[in-house]
Amino acid sequence: MRARSGTLRTDEESDMIEAKWRTVDDYIVDRLVGDAPLLAGVLEANAGAGLPAIDVSAAQGKFLHLMVRIAGARRILELGTLGGYSTIWMAQALPIDGRLETFEYEPRHADVARRNIERAGLSDRVRIHVGAAAETLPRLAAEAPAPFDLFFIDADKPNNPLYLEWAIRLGRPGSVIILDNVVREGDIVNPRSADPRIVGTRLAFDMIGGSPHLDGTALQTVGSKGYDGFALMVVR
Repeated sequence: MRARSGTLRTDEESDMIEAKWRTVDDYIVDRLVGDAPLLAGVLEANAGAGLPAIDVSAAQGKFLHLMVRIAGARRILELGTLGGYSTIWMAQALPIDGRLETFEYEPRHADVARRNIERAGLSDRVRIHVGAAAETLPRLAAEAPAPFDLFFIDADKPNNPLYLEWAIRLGRPGSVIILDNVVREGDIVNPRSADPRIVGTRLAFDMIGGSPHLDGTALQTVGSKGYDGFALMVVR
């Protein structure tokens, strides 16, 4: 038996529901996202390199792309590069003089992302920082960069509150922040969870709700990536 949203279902029922989510996702991609051979190639390269298949979905990638355009973003900061799939979706929406700074803990992942970004012809817009973001973010801040217009946080979840603090510090009033994977199959509502990912995300919710510097909400999502969600914020 598996639980979904507080309801127990048989494994067969859960599999049928999740198959329908994937079918709807496929429909959305077919009608609204279309073929993207370059980005499909990125996923193939990631799989070939043995990276975990935890990239955003194609529909979510297009969402990020549109958010960059809607925000009129010229400067983006991403936490959690993996193989560069979400990076490329966002960088493609930047103007020619735009800039995306992305942070990845694993050197092997960063190497794969670097090759993918080069093949996409976006090396002039993207810089990859390798190492623990808690150490590399202060180095970026020391460069006194112009404020970032959009942040996408999809890294280690226990550090979500820290990453939000950095987004406030490196942003400006009106900067957009997207925090991914905040629902986690509904486990976010469990105050007794000892999972560090849940604990870190619950602390992030408390921070968003209590911070005078943030105004935000969160949305639940279903699809090819299962049942999850994201938080969307603007810096006050």
